[in-house]
Amino acid sequence: WLLYAPVLLMQALWLDRLYIVGHEATHGKLFPRNRRLNDGVGMLMLLPLAIPLQVFRKIHQFHHGFNRRDVHTSALDVFVSDTPVSKRRRILYKAAWFVGVFGSGYFWYSFASIVIFLFIPTEYAARISPAFKNWTSRDRVVSWLQFLLGVSFHLTVYFVGGFNFWLISLAFPILVFSWIYSLLVYIFHYDTSIGAEVRFNARSLERHWLFSWILMNFNEHATHHAYPNIPWYQLPERREPLPEKYQSNQKVRTVWQAIVQQLKGPKIVYDSENTPRPNGR
Repeated sequence: WLLYAPVLLMQALWLDRLYIVGHEATHGKLFPRNRRLNDGVGMLMLLPLAIPLQVFRKIHQFHHGFNRRDVHTSALDVFVSDTPVSKRRRILYKAAWFVGVFGSGYFWYSFASIVIFLFIPTEYAARISPAFKNWTSRDRVVSWLQFLLGVSFHLTVYFVGGFNFWLISLAFPILVFSWIYSLLVYIFHYDTSIGAEVRFNARSLERHWLFSWILMNFNEHATHHAYPNIPWYQLPERREPLPEKYQSNQKVRTVWQAIVQQLKGPKIVYDSENTPRPNGR
């Protein structure tokens, strides 16, 4: 196990890179002139995670369009209560945050949400998450086909290589990836501005030779939100600083600092007229 541990970590980090390639595909940046090729390669990268590119794109478009518009919308680190916040409720919210970020919870929550949205009718899906407004029958069919491709990939590995091979090559790496994903998913938005200029409610982090390579320059996140069409390999040279008004978002400089600051926990808001709405990402 000691020898396998570093290999397992590398497998999980590689899955993270595949996920980010899938992210590039949601923006149509892998092959901008060929949508079918772009989506085909993107889905191929997401097969080990069984994430349908069509759903990924829908949720991610919502994230870019409504990122931290208000405390109710696409603000993962804000918990809105419709009753005065008791000590018990505060503890529950903080526990949910820490399990989500530091206990792999946010990946499994996201994955479960994807599967649920495959099953429920569109009218109900849109009520649960506005990300699925205008979700068409074609979107649903394509998403199902992509999800089944991912499941088939896992079954093929299982039946060809056996249970132990499936565990070592996919199951264990996905478990570690789910922890990495949850740890990093909100470091570029945690405790940043909330308001209508959604493209600036983000931060960039310092370039680090290893992290920047692993994250495919995702540390240039403010630039990505300002100009989502810039491909990952051009982000460093086209870095765009946040406007002066939003410089306070740059509270931390490094990936490590961004991870650690999440230990402060979530922001808890009381809104007596709150109608619970999901945090689209």
